[in-house]
Amino acid sequence: MAIDFKGRVAIVTGAGGGLGREHALALAARGAKVVVNDLGGARDGTGGSATAAEKVVDDYAAVEGMVAEAMKKWGRVDILVNNAGILRDKTFSKMDIADFRAVLDVHLMGAVHCTKAIWEIMRNQNYGRIVMTTSSSGLYGNFGQSNYGAAKMALVGLMQTLSLEGAKNDIRINCLAPTAATRMTEGIMPEAVLAMLKPEAVSPAIVYLASEGAPTRAIICAGAGSFERAYVTITPGAFVGLGKDAADTLAAKFDAISDRKNDTVPSSAMDQGKIEIAHATLKAS
Repeated sequence: MAIDFKGRVAIVTGAGGGLGREHALALAARGAKVVVNDLGGARDGTGGSATAAEKVVDDYAAVEGMVAEAMKKWGRVDILVNNAGILRDKTFSKMDIADFRAVLDVHLMGAVHCTKAIWEIMRNQNYGRIVMTTSSSGLYGNFGQSNYGAAKMALVGLMQTLSLEGAKNDIRINCLAPTAATRMTEGIMPEAVLAMLKPEAVSPAIVYLASEGAPTRAIICAGAGSFERAYVTITPGAFVGLGKDAADTLAAKFDAISDRKNDTVPSSAMDQGKIEIAHATLKAS
């Protein structure tokens, strides 16, 4: 059965162009009522008018106002796509703390503000679909993007915990790591490559992750019509102990500890402790 958003209300941040615009259009094409929110500034976050849209990042009251307007008009909010972002790329040695903080604020706190504003609404209606926009720069690192990578990986951590807290109210939260030719990637990739990476090739992931049948706690990577799934895994590891030579033993066993055969995806933070306690208990027995 085709995915249908008839009767659903979606908020998409950063939807004035690029990925956000395509996400909004894709949701609307399948029947969703869409609140389009965008700063309208430059790639580094400068410029634009001092509107409520701009204040998504630094004014929680403005975000609440945006959500209140959606509730007044349509009575519910079913979908939130946290897409808004900026770039201020420099190597860490040359980066001002202000540039580091600005990128964290827009990507991480912008998503926090929007998610907080709709959280109780989704809990009360026992339904919600939230998509965080992460990045391969956060998942795997990228030269000159320590601020951006840190912010994007933080969104994965936010998704992991909120998906646990929202489960009983059918609030499903996932991450999308897109590769697309947008204003954010101008000058970063060759033109021939950018031509293959149309933003609309990523949006099918948003349609799925915002749907009634969406998974939760998934990290979907998408670009040029290809889709992959990334995982945060843990290896079975090995027991080292508490002796004076523990650090030396760790060094000697590091390859074995790093062996990904039989690695797993933890269901929560508790799983790491369970593995470690199991090793210690087995050693003691």
